[in-house]
Amino acid sequence: MTQSKAQPAAGKTITYQRPDGKDVSGYLASPVKAEGAPAIVVIQEWWGLNDQIRGVADRLAAVGYLALVPDLYRGETTVEEEEAHHLMDKLDFADAATQDIRGAVQYLKGHTQKVGVTGFCMGGALTLLALNFIPELSAGVAFYGMPPLEYLDPKAIKVPVQAHWATQDEFFPIENVDKLEEKLGEGAVDIEFHRYLAHHAFTNETAVGPGRIAGTQYDPVWAQLAWDRTLTFFGRTLWG
Repeated sequence: MTQSKAQPAAGKTITYQRPDGKDVSGYLASPVKAEGAPAIVVIQEWWGLNDQIRGVADRLAAVGYLALVPDLYRGETTVEEEEAHHLMDKLDFADAATQDIRGAVQYLKGHTQKVGVTGFCMGGALTLLALNFIPELSAGVAFYGMPPLEYLDPKAIKVPVQAHWATQDEFFPIENVDKLEEKLGEGAVDIEFHRYLAHHAFTNETAVGPGRIAGTQYDPVWAQLAWDRTLTFFGRTLWG
């Protein structure tokens, strides 16, 4: 995603409480004019809370949002595929959605009326779960990631949903995207799905060159279009 020229205030690490009372840390990026600004919870890929996902929060802050990235891995990050698998496998997705992410939403609701959620890959799947389980949310944008369809109850999703998918995605096949769209549509969810002739992680600017896992590839053109669509969507659903 192309970074905005506007510069937000420097992000910082904060601690907030889950609904069960446990503490979680996260990265909070604030806009220059924070008063009255809506907020967005940003959910990491399977790499952890790294500089790339902080950058997403910074870009949202640069265009006026309060953005919080929960530290789902409790300080652990990796650049190795095998270790990323290990960290993701250890994560309790239900606990992450109903406790870590909901706690982040509730923290932000203490500062603003409307809170959205967005996430990428693993974070995309958690975005959909969050929309399923967190009634305080006002909107959500998922990027190329979904949970098993049986984990979702469309009737529980009461807010608009936008999603971005890669037609050449080897991790989340496009035919499953079609099934998800059909299921959400039958449940009368307000959905807006976009498909791109791209590979998995096409909005992640670090998914380039040797050393990245096979099947991922950054595409700056599609990334910019997806970013523009995301900002238009959040502008419509979170402001006012």
